[in-house]
Amino acid sequence: MSSERQAADEPGEPEPAPPARPPRGAAFLLTQLGTHAAERFAVRVAELGLTPPDIGLLRTIATRPGRSQRALAAELGVVPSRVVALIDHLDGKGLVERRRSTEDRRNHELYLSEEGGRLLGEVWGIAAAHEDDILSALDDGQRDRLTELLGLVAAQQGLTPGVHPGYRNLPDGRRS
Repeated sequence: MSSERQAADEPGEPEPAPPARPPRGAAFLLTQLGTHAAERFAVRVAELGLTPPDIGLLRTIATRPGRSQRALAAELGVVPSRVVALIDHLDGKGLVERRRSTEDRRNHELYLSEEGGRLLGEVWGIAAAHEDDILSALDDGQRDRLTELLGLVAAQQGLTPGVHPGYRNLPDGRRS
C-alpha cells in the first residue's frame, strides 16, 4: 500500500472535500458573447476609420462637453498621459477639439468637433443595428430584462456605468 493511500486511510485524517458544483456557465457565456459582440462591432466601425476605444471616448466627451482631460482620465480610471495619447489620435483626425479652460489655463477642455459629432451620429445607427443583430433571438421584453439583469451584475461588480474597463489595458498611444 502506498504511503499516500495509508495517510488517507488513517483515522482522524479529514476526508477530501467533495468536488465543487460545476459552474452554470453564465460567466463563460458573458465572455463568449462579449468577445463576439466586440469583434463584430470593431469590424463595423472600422469602415468609419474608428476603433471601439475611439468611439467610447467620443461618446464620453459628447455626454459632458468641456470636461478636462484630467477629469476624463479619472472617469476612465487611467493615468492622464494615457488620455493625452488617446485624444491626440482623435484630435489628429479632426474629431475633437482641445480648448484652453477659461477658468484654469493649465487645463484643456474637450469638445467634439463638427465632424466628430457627425461621425458619432453615424455610429449611433451602426450601434443600434449591431445590438439588433446580436440580440435578434430575444423579443423586446426579454431584451429589457437582459439589460436590467446585466446592469445589476455590473453595479454589483463596481463597474462605472458607461465606461469600458478595457481603457486601463490600452497601451499608451495605441488602440486595439
